[in-house]
Amino acid sequence: MPEPLPASVMSVDVEDYFQVGAFEHTIAPADWPKWPCRVEANIERILALFERHRVKATFFTLGWIAERHPGVVRAIVAAGHELASHGYGHQRANVLSRTEFHADVARAKGVLEDLAGVAVVGYRAPSFSIGRDNLWALDVLAETGHRYSSSIYPIAHDHYGMPEAPRHPYRPSACPQLLEMPPTTVRWRGRNLPAAGGGYFRLLPYAASRWLLVRFLREEGRPAMFYFHPWEIDPAQPRVPGAPMKSRLRHYVNLQHMEAKLARLCADFRWDRADRIHATLLDS
Repeated sequence: MPEPLPASVMSVDVEDYFQVGAFEHTIAPADWPKWPCRVEANIERILALFERHRVKATFFTLGWIAERHPGVVRAIVAAGHELASHGYGHQRANVLSRTEFHADVARAKGVLEDLAGVAVVGYRAPSFSIGRDNLWALDVLAETGHRYSSSIYPIAHDHYGMPEAPRHPYRPSACPQLLEMPPTTVRWRGRNLPAAGGGYFRLLPYAASRWLLVRFLREEGRPAMFYFHPWEIDPAQPRVPGAPMKSRLRHYVNLQHMEAKLARLCADFRWDRADRIHATLLDS
């Protein structure tokens, strides 16, 4: 009988379809209020899915969403999930100055804590936008009371990534007060393959994503870090006109299959919140 696989971190990046990086050059933040929000209904479906499969998760939530839909953050906390920060306005950390980044993360943390009545200790940068050129952002997170980050993706990607970064939770030398929890990768022929969800999970056959996770869990014996977005289970979301073909492909392909794939994922593996999975590392 094989050893049971370790429980892993399930995480959700709470943002709406018009706020994604794929459309950042098509929809200006000033125009976000013109688009119908669908995040409340999508979070309700996700919470119901997690309840059916007894999954607890960490929800990295935008302050902008929380201010306009406070019921979302309260429902997340009431269901026993961890509330964490995704920043306020979904601006990439690597396009902000230190002062701007400090203002963004402090504002988001304050909004989330005031609405939910719980401490917010975790943060994930939009588009995993902390890397070798802005490691100072980790200091800012520590200064603003965060205890961990999940913002440095150790892969090569056209928009983000730091392939040389550690692949497992670690305390960065640039800011040892903070624990960094990288999204999961699998080593293959000298490269790090993304195995943490997101668009890769939506685009790949479920069997391929499952194989990657099982390989990681069995060979490395550590918890994985998985993530997805509420808009990914919403094939009826409005289409954004004028977006580049590459952006449309990244955003819309296989939306209709995502919820069923997530249900299989929830059933096939054990999942919990980031703060509980890595409690020992956070306290060390």
